[in-house]
Amino acid sequence: MNGITADASLEKKHNVVVYVFNMSEDVWPFISSMSDANARSAEIVENAYLGDSRMFQFAGEDSDVLYITPQAVSEYFLEYFHSLFPHTNLTVLTTGQHSGVICEDMLHDPSIMNALVEAANSSKKLIITSYAVTQPFLQLVRALREKGLTVVTPEAPDEEDAWTVNFFGSKSGIRQLAQQSEHEEPDFQMADGVICFGIEDASKIAAIRYVKEQGVVIKTNKGHSGMGVEIFRPGDLPGDFHACQAKIYSLLEKDAYWQKFPIVIEKLILVSNTVAGGNPNVEFKISRNGRIDFLYHCGVLVTKDGVFHGIEVGHDIMPERVAARIKDTGFYIAERFAAAGYRGYFDVDYVAGRNGEVYVAESNVRSTGGTFVYTTAVALFGENFMFDTYLFSNNGYMIPHLKQLTFEKLMERLSPVLFSNQTKEGIVLTSENLLRMQKFSFIIFAPTKKRAYEIEASMESLLK
Repeated sequence: MNGITADASLEKKHNVVVYVFNMSEDVWPFISSMSDANARSAEIVENAYLGDSRMFQFAGEDSDVLYITPQAVSEYFLEYFHSLFPHTNLTVLTTGQHSGVICEDMLHDPSIMNALVEAANSSKKLIITSYAVTQPFLQLVRALREKGLTVVTPEAPDEEDAWTVNFFGSKSGIRQLAQQSEHEEPDFQMADGVICFGIEDASKIAAIRYVKEQGVVIKTNKGHSGMGVEIFRPGDLPGDFHACQAKIYSLLEKDAYWQKFPIVIEKLILVSNTVAGGNPNVEFKISRNGRIDFLYHCGVLVTKDGVFHGIEVGHDIMPERVAARIKDTGFYIAERFAAAGYRGYFDVDYVAGRNGEVYVAESNVRSTGGTFVYTTAVALFGENFMFDTYLFSNNGYMIPHLKQLTFEKLMERLSPVLFSNQTKEGIVLTSENLLRMQKFSFIIFAPTKKRAYEIEASMESLLK
């Protein structure tokens, strides 16, 4: 066990909040089905490196946090975090090994399990949260209860309702909900599509749509970081059905996950980039008592191939009618999730069409790539931050020319543009571990979008 603590003791004044960063575990069936062993290992490693960024989910909280992640966090980075948020007493622990399923690793790590029991102290009470609710997480909760602890899970459904996570968080599940809701909530629209199983049928259905419409989107039931999504635009595939079907089939047979899970084939929506970059999003939180809280709306920043790399937040990034619509539809979805027993964070991804319609794309039924950005913004600007600042985040800014850059050296280089509490603008660095992959992550805050991109331009100049 590798432990770094802002306080030498785990003796706490309050109940300790335990957070488990289990990103790979969330999509383990998908990752374990990746045919390329090297790509699979690289994905597990990169997910582990993202763990230090999720510390910012506790930004500004007056809490005692026991943060468990598969990759160690340096003392220097922890000091940087506390310089921004001095009231959060955060202790980082890492498991002795990382298989990709961290909750199982914790169960087989006596030092981690002992630390959890000690954190519960004399009250025998432990509050435990996680990146995502998974079966291994629920097994960990059961094991802790068997040790005589009272374990509270404020951001997780009860075990009998945990099916909601995988069902509503899958492409087929949210599509079924949309079909059931079409008369009750007409604004809950999805791109025309079908659900099938097996790459033979999927390639034929997709080829028929592509030949007719010169575009198609193919999705596995629950992908990760852009993997499991194929977007074909005009000119990407042959115009002849048989050639088109053969091309699609050859692409799908490369990875076993296309054979293992249901496949969704959808109409390609022509995107209006003027509406939140074409990808509006809303995030909510459902409390243990079923209360639904709207957190924020944003634009999701993705690559041409649909790979997530950050969010953009500002009160004017989309027309008010679009913001109102996605919020209302989001509330409807939240009510359905809550009624089924889901508890915790979730978001709804939309696609803004050039035809003026807004389509639901999927729901991430867990904390998201925007949750820690939201909590950081609230800590620095308050609940109304959307009207007080413009921000955008980047989860993987590439710096291949700076191979040996340490976090300390990165701080020195970027010192002129780092976030200042006096000016209320600048860059918050949100990961050190990604430097091992010649990239880093950040959030830029500024009074206006124009000023934010000026700060990014200065950052790029300083990194040359």
